[in-house]
Parts: sequence; C-alpha cells; structure tokens
Amino acid sequence: MHAKVVRYFVEVVRAGSIRKAAEQLHVVPTAVNRQILNLEAELGAPLFERIHNKLKLTPVGEIVLAHSRTTLREFEAVRQQIDAVRGLRQGEASLATTAGLASAFLPMVAQRCRAGYPGIYLKLVDMQIGGVVRAATEGDVDLALAYDVPESAGLRTLFSSEWPIGAVVPPGHALSARGTVTLADCVGFPLILPTASLSLRPILDGALGRSAISVSPVIETTSTALMRQLTRQGVGISLLNRLDVSDDVRAGTLVFVPLRDSGLRLQSLALVSRAGATLSAAAEVLAQQVVACIEEALVAG
Repeated sequence: MHAKVVRYFVEVVRAGSIRKAAEQLHVVPTAVNRQILNLEAELGAPLFERIHNKLKLTPVGEIVLAHSRTTLREFEAVRQQIDAVRGLRQGEASLATTAGLASAFLPMVAQRCRAGYPGIYLKLVDMQIGGVVRAATEGDVDLALAYDVPESAGLRTLFSSEWPIGAVVPPGHALSARGTVTLADCVGFPLILPTASLSLRPILDGALGRSAISVSPVIETTSTALMRQLTRQGVGISLLNRLDVSDDVRAGTLVFVPLRDSGLRLQSLALVSRAGATLSAAAEVLAQQVVACIEEALVAG
C-alpha cells in the first residue's frame, strides 16, 4: 500500500472520524475520504462500518490496521537508519595505534572506510604504547588499537584477539618450508629484533631466558616496517607476530613460520575506547571496519 494511504487510514482509526483525521493531517476531509474509498475498492471489501455517523472497523479493517501499524513502524526504523547514514557525511572518527600496526594494518581499514563512507573524516595517529593508552583514556581519540594493552579502569575493550609469534623469512629461506620452528632454530641465522620499547620484545626475552638461549641480534629497531623490509632484502630473519606480516605473506614476499616453544605466549591485540564514552556514529563505523579486518586476517591465517 502507498505510504499516504496507510498514514491516512491509521489516522482515521485513531481520530474516530474522517473530519478529525483531516484536521490532524492538515488536509480537506474529501481527500481523506477519497483515499479510504480507493483502498476499499482495491481490497474489494469495506474497512469501516458507518453506524450513526461513527466509524467502526470491520474484520477486514482490523487486518489492514495491524498491517498498517507494522508498516509504519518499519518505515520509521528505516528513516532512522537513513538519518544515521546521512549524519556520517559530516562525521569524524579518530584512532591511535602503534607505528607497526599503522603501517601493516590500518591502510586496509582506511581504504574500506573511504570506500563505504566517503564523508567520514578520519584521524589516524601512531605513537608508542604509553601514548596510545593515554590518548584513549583521556578521550583525545575515539579508539585505540595496540598489543598487550594494560588493564585499566579507564578503558573499555571493544574487541580483542590473540596472535602467534613466528620466524619471518624470505621465500626460499632454509626455514621457509618448515611447518613450525623453535627459537633455537632461529639463532643460527642473523636476527633482526624489536627493541625493548616494543611490547613484543619482553615476550621474546622471556621465552629465550626460559630456554637458556642467548642471542646477539645484528639489528634492533623500533620499526616493524623496517624489520619486514630488511627481511625481504635478505639481511636477516625477524621474529614478529602473524598480523604484522599478513600483507607480505599474502603478496608472497615473506613467509611466516610459527614458533612452537613451550611457554611462548600469544600476543594480544585490543581495540579499546574510553570507559563510559559513547561512540559517535562515525567512530562506530571505524570500529566495525577495524574488527572486520582483524577477523578476516584471523580466518586467513
């Protein structure tokens, strides 16, 4: 049924007469009466019994009323969704993360946000883990994405995932055909390691210490992007988690071989926001895209 017909019919039922309904709808009574008569003709049955100038719904009218009310509720829900999407034309969303995630993961997120919601203005900043946590806690950004985020009453976890650590080698390397390797397998090759300021290094140091393995890396760096590049160039092998190198693995430029050392814990990745804060529609979209990309990477691995 046409939206106008539904609206007129429901208003007649509510008002109890065509004249009162016309007053509420700001139209002349003949316009309302014509819509009701047309609807009755289309359905082939009367909607009202007219008894002593009063309108009473017929059984057919009761059926049409139930349908009409459902239609109006659903239409209102659609309008609210459209209004929310329209609001995103001027929306803004911000996210803080570490440099490694910014270079390896956020490009896909930004691309999808731009493709699906071109009106959203994105602010994506990278900083050290302490700055990431502080920016989220103090509300300087809507969202934060980082590994091994410390528990805090000032943060709300929106999504978390666990990522295995492994040896990252170029294709054709002696370790590339292995299903898994150990840290002991890796120390025979030039190692490129993250510095102690990155959350991954304490995990590696703890596992190396438990295995009584001493290492002398040829390069230490704060940049996981540089680690990947140096590994591609054959300078050495890196120890990173699977998400860090997901793009390279898909492109076939690097190979990820999981470490199987006992006691080597997974690296936890968390998407967080300030506790108690209500995300804007734009920030909700950004969060949804981050989670979708993470889940796809989990499945692809």
